[in-house]
Amino acid sequence: MYGSNTGHTRRGTGALARTGAVGVLLLLAVSGCSSSGDSPKKDASVQPPSQQPKGRSPFWVNPDGTAAKEAARLRRSGKQDDAELIQKIAGQPVAEWVGIDDPEGQTRGFTEAAAKADRDALLVLYNIPHRDCGQYSQGGASDGDAYRAWLDRAVRGIGDRSATVVLEPDALPHMEDGCTPQEYHEERFALLKEAVGKLKALPRTKVYLDAGNPSWVTPADRMAEPLRRAGIGQADGFALNVANFQSTDDSKDYGHRLSRLVGGKHFVVDTSRNGNGPLTGGDHEKAWCNPSGRALGEPPTTRTGDARVDAFLWIKRPGESDGACKGGPGAGQWWETYALELARNSR
Repeated sequence: MYGSNTGHTRRGTGALARTGAVGVLLLLAVSGCSSSGDSPKKDASVQPPSQQPKGRSPFWVNPDGTAAKEAARLRRSGKQDDAELIQKIAGQPVAEWVGIDDPEGQTRGFTEAAAKADRDALLVLYNIPHRDCGQYSQGGASDGDAYRAWLDRAVRGIGDRSATVVLEPDALPHMEDGCTPQEYHEERFALLKEAVGKLKALPRTKVYLDAGNPSWVTPADRMAEPLRRAGIGQADGFALNVANFQSTDDSKDYGHRLSRLVGGKHFVVDTSRNGNGPLTGGDHEKAWCNPSGRALGEPPTTRTGDARVDAFLWIKRPGESDGACKGGPGAGQWWETYALELARNSR
C-alpha cells in the first residue's frame, strides 16, 4: 500500500489566485493532485534509500517513493549523473499525501511501514470540501458528511502508530484572503476543529494546522483568529510555507509573530524547495507555480536550533508539479526536468 503515491498540492500565493484548472489531492486526495501508479518490479541491483539518523530526522523515508523509482530508472538507463541528482530527493523523508480512495488502507500502510523502520510517518490530509477554490488543486470531499466519513477512515488507519499530520493546506488562508466563499466558512471551521480533535485523540499523532506563508496572509495577526476557530488550542501547532518557496528565515519570523498570538504554539516549516527563496517580480502565478531557478532547501530535521520550530519538513514532494503551468504536467505529477533543476541548484 505504501508504494502508491498520491498527491500533492500546489499552494498558496500571497494573493487571490485567478487561474482555474484541475486537480490534486490532500492528503491529497480527491480530485486531483494525484500521482499514482502501479509500482514497477524491484531491481535487485538498485539499493533503496536508507533511513536518515533518527536523532536528526525521525521521519520515514519511503523506499518505494516516486523519486526512488525515478532514480532507479535513470540508473538502469545509464544516466548516472541524473540519478545521483534525483537521489538527493529520494534519500530524504517526504510527506505522503493521503488520497480519496481507501484512506484507511493508505494511512495504515504508511504508518505500518514507518513503524517497521522505527520511524514516524509524515502525512498530509488535503480533502476539505471546496478545496483550492477551483484552481489547480481543486476538488475535495463532496460535503461535510463525506469529509467526516473520509477522515474517520484515515484516523482508523493511523491507529496507535506514530504520525505527524499536516492538516488541510490552504484551507484557512483561502478563507482569510477571500478566495473561499463566505457561505462555506462556518462549516470549514467546524470540520477542521473536529479533525484536530479526532487526530489528537490518537495516542501518538501530532497535528499541525496549515497557516499559509509569509507572503500570503499578512500581517501574521490576520491568521490568529482563523487558527483559534479551527482548533489550534488542541493541535500541536501550525505549518508554514507548504508547497511554497519563502525562505526559512522569513517563515520563522512570521511563525514567531503568529505563535505569540496563539498561546505560544510551535510550528513546522516546509523547506522542500526554498533553497533559493521565492521568485521575485512578475505576476503572482509565476511566483508559486513551477517557478524557475528554485532549489531544494534544508533537509528534513527536528534539529532546527529554534525552540519554537519543531521541524523543517519536506511537505511538498520535490519534483512533483504545482500545476499545468510553465510547461509542467498536472498538479502532483512527477516532472523530471523540474526535479533535476531543484537538485542541481541545491547547496
